[in-house]
Amino acid sequence: MEILPSIDLLGGQVVRLTQGDYARATVYSADPAAVARAFAVAGARWIHVVDLDAARTGQRANQAAVAAIREAVDLHLELGGGARDDASVRSMLDQGVDRVVIGSAALKDWAWFSRLLEREGLVGRIALGLDARAGRLAIQGWTRQADVTAVEMATRVRGWPLGAIIYTDIARDGMQEGVNLEATAEVIAATDVGVIASGGVAGLEDLRACRRIGCAGVIVGRAYYEGRVDLAAACRELRE
Repeated sequence: MEILPSIDLLGGQVVRLTQGDYARATVYSADPAAVARAFAVAGARWIHVVDLDAARTGQRANQAAVAAIREAVDLHLELGGGARDDASVRSMLDQGVDRVVIGSAALKDWAWFSRLLEREGLVGRIALGLDARAGRLAIQGWTRQADVTAVEMATRVRGWPLGAIIYTDIARDGMQEGVNLEATAEVIAATDVGVIASGGVAGLEDLRACRRIGCAGVIVGRAYYEGRVDLAAACRELRE
């Protein structure tokens, strides 16, 4: 199982939102590149990066920060936020990221999303972001609720050449109250695409539990920044 420490960018700074609420943002660093270097020293192989400004507005706003992260470390980068058409996806990939996460745009234009996966060079480089409240998906930076469930969408992409599904339980995000293992396991059972869990990690035992239910990876955010997860220890124990 892969451990993916997270860098969420808002106005160029590293922040964490509580339950997706932009009014409840905690700033942890003004230097995303330095945070990325700390992840590399701890032994991470992937970094999960989110452009929160773009997730809310659709307009990419943290390109300089992403470029600084890319220059600072030789790790795999996964980038979400603002991937809503061919041009934005290509722009993100051109910045040297290894995988682009698409959430709202896939739900709004499923035909476009499915065609995207047929493009040469994109097999395994696109992840589907499924962000849910009480099982139902939220879109546009979690500001609107959709009428479809995460399990339904996971079933729909069974057999597709996706790099991953990123499943986030919004109610748990940033709360450090434990991963929603039951909901995550339902998504895992619905598909053959690797599922990366996000939201609620409080400590190492949460990561162990995610491995037991078959997660391909886990995103670690606030629990790392507030010292509740030793990233180096987690990578040593759980990555293989």
